[in-house]
Amino acid sequence: MVLVTASKKACAVNPLKMSQPIGAAFAFMGLRGAMPLLHGPQGCTSFGLTLFVRHFKEPVPLQTTAMSEVTTVLGGYENVEQAILNIHKRAEPEIIGICSTGVTETNGDDVDAYIKLIREKHPQLDKLPLVYVSTPDFKDAFQDGWGKAVARMVEVLVEAPAMEAERNPTQINVLPGCHLTPGDLDELRIIFEHFGLQPSFLPDLAGSLDGHIPDRFTSTTTGGIGVDEVARMGRAGWTIAIGAQMRRAAEAMQEKAGVPFRLFERLCGLVPNDDFIAFLSEISGRPVPARYRRQRGQLVDAMLDAHFQIGGRRLAIGAEPDLLLDLSSMLHELGARVTAAVTTTQSAVLEQIKTKEVQIGDLEDLEELARTRNCDLLITHSHGRQAATRLKIPFYRAGFPMFDRLGAGHQLSVGYRGTRDLIFDIANLVIADREENHAPTPDSWRSSTLPLRPDQPSPIDSTERSIA
Repeated sequence: MVLVTASKKACAVNPLKMSQPIGAAFAFMGLRGAMPLLHGPQGCTSFGLTLFVRHFKEPVPLQTTAMSEVTTVLGGYENVEQAILNIHKRAEPEIIGICSTGVTETNGDDVDAYIKLIREKHPQLDKLPLVYVSTPDFKDAFQDGWGKAVARMVEVLVEAPAMEAERNPTQINVLPGCHLTPGDLDELRIIFEHFGLQPSFLPDLAGSLDGHIPDRFTSTTTGGIGVDEVARMGRAGWTIAIGAQMRRAAEAMQEKAGVPFRLFERLCGLVPNDDFIAFLSEISGRPVPARYRRQRGQLVDAMLDAHFQIGGRRLAIGAEPDLLLDLSSMLHELGARVTAAVTTTQSAVLEQIKTKEVQIGDLEDLEELARTRNCDLLITHSHGRQAATRLKIPFYRAGFPMFDRLGAGHQLSVGYRGTRDLIFDIANLVIADREENHAPTPDSWRSSTLPLRPDQPSPIDSTERSIA
């Protein structure tokens, strides 16, 4: 059984965890015409905005209630009111998603009551959805904020069908976890459509943060799922949740609209994708398309080819719990050993990690574990690059943020094709490191376990004589 421990340090050194309100704001960015609003100081919003812009290399909408020391003590009603009115007037959003921060949660601001008073005072806001989610950053982590925000969207925006006959069996709700990229969502959309299903993603980052150039500038999100489409999600035949963090949202959908759900904790690897494809075939009533049978064969062949490079490697992985399960499980199936695992928050999936211990800590903890356990490969987000340099081991970037490489939004890890490409990327990284840092030389030809006889010439001497 996995032992889950927590770091006892008084502070985080080179943090692994991104905060809960940032995760919630990220979820709101998957809605069309949305404006995420952090209820807290300007610094909280500026820090989060910097992370998003560096990761996606795109303009990202994010606003703040700009709480000061005085307003924090006296209460933030006026700041929330003024922020909502300014956003409504200048940006004309289709929805405003409000996320709390540690400062306002500590003070005890009742934002739900604030919103009720603001609506009574300003009737022009009657048709503007205002969704508030409590996300103090002194607890939980990025994926917790995302999961809470999506569950709150379901509770507020989804409409239950009046009659069972209004359900559309080909309509499928998809609740993706924050560890899936816009590229992953595009791949999933294609898979659903090949089974004749009509997916509605909540949130849909593939529409808003996939790196496209819009026809015109807008200060809100430029794509994603619309509020009207979210309202119709209660008529779907099934809900598919991806990642344990989405269980809460899937249960909220079932409770409010009666839509049954199936949770897939991961979609990276052979067996999880077999289960996923079989389920889609079952609910659609269609056979598995030939292209996915062929992609499965390609994945099996990729696993066979890459296990020579990855098998036996000692891995150090730092990631949110769902991403940690995704990557570590797939690599374990290729014969790798996860000897150092650090995550950000408690989760039920940690018990499934194929390792002896998972520590809730920071990148300093991960670096120390990787050093003491002689790891061969480090996997985490871009803040781990210095640790990989000091450890002198290959470094694969995964998770959020990834700011020192291009194409973070298009990384692919789901489905047979995504798993295949991920395996090749990691295996090629290992090969390149071996060629660069461990290339054979005449000195390395001699085996240290088989000493030369006194009368036996060295390989170098033999080579020199043959050349002469």
